[in-house]
Amino acid sequence: MSMHIRAATAEDIDLIFDIRTAVKENHLSREELAESGITEDTILALIENTPSVWVAELNHRGCGLAIADQDEGSIFAMFVHPDFEGQGVGAALLKKAENFLFQYFQEIWLETDAESRAYGFYCRHGWRVAECFENGDVKMIRTKTAVL
Repeated sequence: MSMHIRAATAEDIDLIFDIRTAVKENHLSREELAESGITEDTILALIENTPSVWVAELNHRGCGLAIADQDEGSIFAMFVHPDFEGQGVGAALLKKAENFLFQYFQEIWLETDAESRAYGFYCRHGWRVAECFENGDVKMIRTKTAVL
């Protein structure tokens, strides 16, 4: 298997939405994403104005995405298409986003549902809970010194 992670381009917008709307947990439709302010235009602006939107390809097929927020020091989004789960795509995307953010921050963060599979994934990759929210989400952090 050949995995490649690359910077997203404007031509990837449909792929990004296809991956995001295909996930089983934390599923949102395009309409629900738009209600949250995540539209084709906002994704295009991110791609054009930041170096922190990536697409993973496995055997030349788009299979995952990650978006890091360089201003906040956070992982804003990370999703793997269900057809590619368990093949190392998430781990590769996470490493890419972490390495990018650790160029600018000693400590980085993300938020996820404490009852989700993503929570366990992040724990296995060295993230720890920093804060719990009433809605069941947690803020997780990772420090630069913890990265090998």
